[in-house]
Amino acid sequence: MAEQPRRSIKSRAAIAGHPLHPTMVHFPIACLMLVVGSDALFLFIGDPFWARTSLWLAGIGALGGWVASIAGLTDLVTVKRIRDMILGWCHAILAVMMLSLASLNWLWRYLNPTDLLPWAVGLTLMTAGLIVLAGILGGMLVYDEAVGVEIDDK
Repeated sequence: MAEQPRRSIKSRAAIAGHPLHPTMVHFPIACLMLVVGSDALFLFIGDPFWARTSLWLAGIGALGGWVASIAGLTDLVTVKRIRDMILGWCHAILAVMMLSLASLNWLWRYLNPTDLLPWAVGLTLMTAGLIVLAGILGGMLVYDEAVGVEIDDK
């Protein structure tokens, strides 16, 4: 039995056919992953500059992630083929968990900028782990399910 050709799943949150969510997530991901390095530098060197850097990276990453999630949520709830995918819901749930941890991490740092052990470092590492898992699922949505990708329907 021949495979049926896959059809593209178009994004509703798009500009000129380019989906916004996958475009917007890269900067927050980079910021949140860099918190791991700046935390390590603060713990190793002890310079408060790195604690301030982590505070800013965590805040910008969390805020940018919440903004990017609006575009993802728009696609999730308005495009039936995405809404029907368990993979899409798993990606969204992991992303909300990750952004909640990232926001809590920022709040912890805002209230206690140099008191990183154990809570802030733990939140940073859990956030990084959830970024990896949510990224894998997001990649599966794009590469396996053709969400937001133009493919030839030949």
